[in-house]
Amino acid sequence: MIQIDYRSQKALYEQVRDELKKLIMKGVLKVDEKIPSVREIAGSLAINPNTIQRAYRELESEGFIYSVKGRGNFVSPRKNAEHTERIQELIKVFSTCSAELLYLGVSQETLIEKIYEGGKSHDTN
Repeated sequence: MIQIDYRSQKALYEQVRDELKKLIMKGVLKVDEKIPSVREIAGSLAINPNTIQRAYRELESEGFIYSVKGRGNFVSPRKNAEHTERIQELIKVFSTCSAELLYLGVSQETLIEKIYEGGKSHDTN
């Protein structure tokens, strides 16, 4: 389910966060679906539970998951209005990346195609 590269310079919690984010964005983990517990993931990856907890805290602050005391963590429904700050941050990053890609010769059509390819997994919500 989650792939970790122990030789990567990227922090383990960031890798866990990014892997779970991908699973959510691709629709592998559905809205309101319970995600594996901190202990389950920590055990399967042989990582300190505090590392997994940090990844979960970030996912929750970014609006990807929510926690229910005593029950666990679940995939959040998409609610754009609640994440305006994060949306603006991502739009800024997207603008910078797309401007650089255009400068390097990538066509607008290719960029648009990539946007639609990325969005296909989100059409289920």
